Formats: sequence, structure tokens, C-alpha cells
Amino acid sequence: MKTHPNELFFYYNPSHSIDKQTRAYAQSLTKHINEINIERERITLTGWRSILDKLNLRPKDLLNRAHPDYQAKIAGKTWDDEGWLQILTKYPHLIKAPIAIKRNKAVLCTTPNRVLELD
Repeated sequence: MKTHPNELFFYYNPSHSIDKQTRAYAQSLTKHINEINIERERITLTGWRSILDKLNLRPKDLLNRAHPDYQAKIAGKTWDDEGWLQILTKYPHLIKAPIAIKRNKAVLCTTPNRVLELD
């Protein structure tokens, strides 16, 4: 698949205010943004593996451990790597911050201005 050299992939939840703020910062970097709403668009296990490789993080590093769903369904149980990937696929709303990827660099945008690290 051919992409624009300045294309930024932005994985976010539009119902979160920090994600909206980060999206505004991302739009200042490039006009070529491929927005992926993680609530509507399902990301495959392979897609998550690719994202995690670029971030150099583990699946559980992406999750908001304070979220009530995390506490009710995930906390206190033992999960292997495949199980954590399944959790990301099944409960994408638990991701604690948007993810931005440009070229081969990725950032977990825990603050809105972190997306600027991709420039």
C-alpha cells in the first residue's frame, strides 16, 4: 500500500477530550492524517503487534488501569502475551492515550504535545 511520506496514522477515541486535543496538535504536523477511531474500527492482532513493535511497549502498557472495566474484567488475572493482545482487540476503549505513527516512529500521546515528537 502506497502512503504519502508525511502521512500520520492517528489511533484515537473521539469521546476522550485529550484525544481531541492531541488530534489538533497532529493536524499542525501534516495535512495527511489517517484517523482511526478505535471505537468503530477493529484493529487486528497483527495490527496491534505492529503498533506495539513501533512503540516498543507491551500490550498492558497501553491500558488505563484505573478504568472500571479494567478493574472488573482484567485486574487480578494472569494473562500471556496473546491474552493481552486479545484484550486490546476486545476492549480498545481501555487504551489510556491516543497513538500516533509517522513513517516508522510511533508515540503513545500521554500528553497532547507528545505527538510533536514525530516531526
